[in-house]
Amino acid sequence: MKIAFLGLGNMGSLMARRLLAAGHEVTVWNRHRAKAEPMAAEGASIAATPAEAARAKDAVISMLFDDTANEEVLLGAGGALSAMESGALHIACSTISIALSERLAAEHQSRGLDYVAAPVFGRPNIAAEGKLWIVAAGADSAIAKARPMLEPLSRGISVIGPKPAQAHAVKLAGNFLITMMIQSLSEVFVFAAANGIAPAMLLETVNSALFQSPFYAAYGKVMLNPPERPGATIELGFKDLKLFLEAAETNKVWLTVADLMQDRFEEAITSGLANNDWAGGLLQATENASHR
Repeated sequence: MKIAFLGLGNMGSLMARRLLAAGHEVTVWNRHRAKAEPMAAEGASIAATPAEAARAKDAVISMLFDDTANEEVLLGAGGALSAMESGALHIACSTISIALSERLAAEHQSRGLDYVAAPVFGRPNIAAEGKLWIVAAGADSAIAKARPMLEPLSRGISVIGPKPAQAHAVKLAGNFLITMMIQSLSEVFVFAAANGIAPAMLLETVNSALFQSPFYAAYGKVMLNPPERPGATIELGFKDLKLFLEAAETNKVWLTVADLMQDRFEEAITSGLANNDWAGGLLQATENASHR
């Protein structure tokens, strides 16, 4: 299939490479062209604008940072949607607000375009292996069109429902659960250290006894040994938490613990940890707070 891929950050570049390896014809666009240049040697075409990338394509896949970037790249002057042909498919893999997802659904319908929300769970190493878990929502016919492009990226796809915003709601809920797992591990690691117990030993013991979860093991390892290049940053985690709270407020749902987590993120960012790894940074912020 002829695919335009918009956004070549830590995740997007790896996802685009998986599509190239699967035999798709991929045109890439990135705000900073230097990030796109290496992909030319791997068989990708490079577009100068989102509209150029999207023109005459079967599908456009977007993996962009936040609502602002999505609005600019998809809906702004020279945006991708303006160049897509009627019946073409847009797959939105970014983590965006439910409000924007609903707006995009209306825009696609008015333009005669198919729209599937397909946010992903997984860090960059998982994306490189093609083992992301994808949460998809949209019309059955659009989901069927999207599968040949989603399957090379994933180890599984959960189809949530017919409304694309439902997939983004699940993604925000899942990211909140990750945040709370990281925060709870951060606090027990601090507690363990205060009692002369190695945090890694506590994690191995409790995970073996209670959770038996590769997810806890993997995140605990990242927290105790933060990567030089963050898989996701404190800034990104805070962005997703705020989107989660905004959606809850819209639906008149009060989420006590989520409200409290805002303070920890704000402390982390104020102390200069905004660009630190999401997992390792929250641990450091918790350590800082516990020794005040």
